[in-house]
Amino acid sequence: MTTIELTPGTWTLDQAHTEVGFSVRHAGISKVRGAFTEANATLVVGATPDTSTVEATVQTASFDSNDNNRDAHVKGPDFFNVEQYPHMTFKATEVQGTAENFRLSGDLTIKETSKPVTFDVEFGGVAVDPFGATRAGFSATAQISRKAFGITWNAALEAGGVLVGDKVTITIDSAFVLSAS
Repeated sequence: MTTIELTPGTWTLDQAHTEVGFSVRHAGISKVRGAFTEANATLVVGATPDTSTVEATVQTASFDSNDNNRDAHVKGPDFFNVEQYPHMTFKATEVQGTAENFRLSGDLTIKETSKPVTFDVEFGGVAVDPFGATRAGFSATAQISRKAFGITWNAALEAGGVLVGDKVTITIDSAFVLSAS
């Protein structure tokens, strides 16, 4: 089991110092990147990893790929359908590995479809900022099949292949702040 030197208690995601990003193959030749700009998460650190929890929620309407037309399409019914499914969630079920590099497994739910996903996580450490807040940093990556979550829209290319790849790489760079007791 993982032993990370985190003070037991509730740690809250610091959205201002967090990015929930993604990349997906476009037209078979390049990658499109983007992020979700609104997320919240809670890390409750118990006495052992088995008694600790992580739960996160991402607002799907906060999708931003730096292209307004693409963003509108992805927020629409062909992809996230943000009107009907305003958020996606992750709830951790298991932690394995070393303190610096570990695997965080859990259930990712997108459009009411839940699938197990494992993130490779790098622990960045703990620091007290100039304002007295205790912070912890983590970087995480996982790869999912968007089709497994019911996101199947695509367009055939004239030269063969499809416009949007199935494999999506999720990248999270996050900071958590220990709540004052």
